[in-house]
Amino acid sequence: MYKAPTICPVCYGKMNIEVLRCSNCNSKLEGNFEMNEFASLSNENVEFLRLYLLNRGNLSKVSEILKVSYPTVLNKFNKLLQDLGYSSNDEIQNKTEEEIISSEKKKILDDLEKGLLKPKEAVEKLKSLRG
Repeated sequence: MYKAPTICPVCYGKMNIEVLRCSNCNSKLEGNFEMNEFASLSNENVEFLRLYLLNRGNLSKVSEILKVSYPTVLNKFNKLLQDLGYSSNDEIQNKTEEEIISSEKKKILDDLEKGLLKPKEAVEKLKSLRG
């Protein structure tokens, strides 16, 4: 089965569904049905969303599975939100920076706890972070 187009190839307007058919009994329902925001997602975004949901919203786990950095996964997540129309670019940028700084702080504290950093080094690194 093909994915329903969401954009008109002629005028680039928004497409609607007019006929729904039951695959079991072949009944048909006609009308003007709007597709939800998930129907317009790219295949890449759909696969990312599936992985995100399967991992119960844990972006760190998604990062491990995809073998990419946490900031890269965070950017993919923010792109997904933007494509769904849930956030503006400014909101996404602010949250991305805050989450990256928070992640860096956590890493520094973890390294300190594991003995990979001396307390003085940890303090300096924490001071160098914005926020």
